[in-house]
Amino acid sequence: MQRTDKEMDLINELGKIDTIEKAKTIFEQYMEEKHLTRILKIKNSEVLIRIANSIVLCNPSSIFVNTGSSEDLKFINDLSIEKGEETPLAMEGHTIHFDLAGEQGRIVDRTYYIANPEDHVSSLANRMDRPTALEQVRSNMKNIMKDMTMIIGFYMRGPVGTPVSNPALEITSSTYVSHSAELLYRNAFADFDQEVEKLGHFFTNVHSEGLNRDEDLPNARVFMDRKFQTTYSFKCTYAGNTLLLKKGNHRFAVDKAVYENLGKELSEHMFITGIHGPNGRVTWVAGAAPSGCGKTTTAMAGNVFIGDDLAQMWIADDGSIRSVNPEAGIFGIVEDVNLEGDPLLMKVLRKPGHEVIWSNVLIDEKKVPHWIGNNEEHPDKGFNFQGEWFKGKTDNDNKNIPLSHPNSRCTLRSPSLDNYSDEAENPDGALTRVFTYSGRDADTMPPVWAAQTSDAGVVIGACIVSAATATEVGATGVKRAPWANAPFIPGALGDYMNAQFKFFGSDKIKKEYKPVMAGLNYFLTDKARGGDSSKLIGEKKDVKVWLSWLERYAYNEVEYIATPIGNLPKYEDLKSLFKDIINKDYTKELYTKQFSLYVDNILKRVELQQDAYSMEENIPQALFEILAQQKQELLELKNAHGSIVGPDIF
Repeated sequence: MQRTDKEMDLINELGKIDTIEKAKTIFEQYMEEKHLTRILKIKNSEVLIRIANSIVLCNPSSIFVNTGSSEDLKFINDLSIEKGEETPLAMEGHTIHFDLAGEQGRIVDRTYYIANPEDHVSSLANRMDRPTALEQVRSNMKNIMKDMTMIIGFYMRGPVGTPVSNPALEITSSTYVSHSAELLYRNAFADFDQEVEKLGHFFTNVHSEGLNRDEDLPNARVFMDRKFQTTYSFKCTYAGNTLLLKKGNHRFAVDKAVYENLGKELSEHMFITGIHGPNGRVTWVAGAAPSGCGKTTTAMAGNVFIGDDLAQMWIADDGSIRSVNPEAGIFGIVEDVNLEGDPLLMKVLRKPGHEVIWSNVLIDEKKVPHWIGNNEEHPDKGFNFQGEWFKGKTDNDNKNIPLSHPNSRCTLRSPSLDNYSDEAENPDGALTRVFTYSGRDADTMPPVWAAQTSDAGVVIGACIVSAATATEVGATGVKRAPWANAPFIPGALGDYMNAQFKFFGSDKIKKEYKPVMAGLNYFLTDKARGGDSSKLIGEKKDVKVWLSWLERYAYNEVEYIATPIGNLPKYEDLKSLFKDIINKDYTKELYTKQFSLYVDNILKRVELQQDAYSMEENIPQALFEILAQQKQELLELKNAHGSIVGPDIF
């Protein structure tokens, strides 16, 4: 029977390999004996067929099967330097990679879900029908690896043995991508077969860097095939578009949580960090924030940490919520990373003994990296993301070219950090009690507030608003950023929101493990609170206190003030925590500035969400009910006490 377009798996259609015997013939044709022996240690026929079809499509001159050994990693790193994808720096183990000048973030306008007509796709995403995508992949990726080495890697997105981990293939000609994958993920060549069999699925990623020319960027594409859990990427260089294990596979993990394990697991754009409480207690916190909004800084504010970007979570048999990091490394923005705010990360970046890939920072004549906001002396010239640079250099629009790009990154293994926890590799996950949601909010919400119910907590996540950051090409202004996960939600937002309500409101979560769900905001400015400066009210390090207050709140060890937006901390508790946690005096005047409710601003934020979600299909009614209740109570508060309501009113 002839397949319909809806059933057409692009990679198999393009490669035409449909049996294990044909796959082995391809391996014998393309592989030297050493790598043929390696690939045949993998027994899963579906895995082998997908690899064979990738080979037929891309037609490399040679194939390297990466087992994760030190010898294999040396080969990849040496080849990356030989090819010029990376250049060694002064400090041993440090290299620099420059993305294309016109591609310094995710190419969201050229990223598509491959979808059939009846498929629900997020209103915030692009879609392409299957036959069109087939021709795009065929015309752009056929023979794309000619005269190149294809590197095949076998990874786990999460610890081996965890029920929500995801096996994934990374097939690429980019040594930079392979090197990054080795820093950020767990090479699972030896365990891949058993994990695929146990979990019943795997993701496939096929990427080739093409000729790396700016003129090719208009034709760069990232395709995600949800039905067959496969991503394709070509003519691009930025890791967010090429390291498909990351946000490409995160999307598939979101789908799995929403449509296959509804109410049982979640896949979130969240850090996981541990906060010390009284008597040596460690409480695990997971938190969402859009890229570029301090997520790494918040993760590092913990006493011990597991991850800074992504989290897989599930309800365990004991009735608790457990979390693991699908990654084992950090791909972190370095702008404003400095010794004062990020001492542990700076130790890795500035002291010898660690492996780091830098991207899009300035490299001086001594091969030392520099970036904006590091509070160090900067050179007057060097080489950066757009080529030769000197102080005062301008672009074609006569705008100053910055020392480093706002989306400059450092890639490193998490165990390099002194506060990295061994709990990160525990297949049982970290018992997670607190969930936070934050954005880059200059003028509205207080630094911390806790939801009064789990449903209200879901609404906090749904209503994140943030200033646009440099992580998306062309993004400007202030925009909604639901759960900080919206760019990575493949299906309808209503379906995703329903999964959030069902998960956090599940009757399988025992009372003693009910999550604390809260908002965080440490981007409030002085100007927004009656001053004339755009400086932040407070400091980066204050986030340790906000997290510590939530940690005590989880165990009913602090009092709170009930307000229409949620529960706020009391001054005396914060005063004590500021002194104990960061040895800082915290004044009543500052408390009043930070925790006064600017009711008109909050009402505008509520109405923005009501209007936006009313245009979406199948949004759970609980969201509208909670927003309506908040609006009514805020209006009553305004009528009684005016537009600015200090915490003492409550």
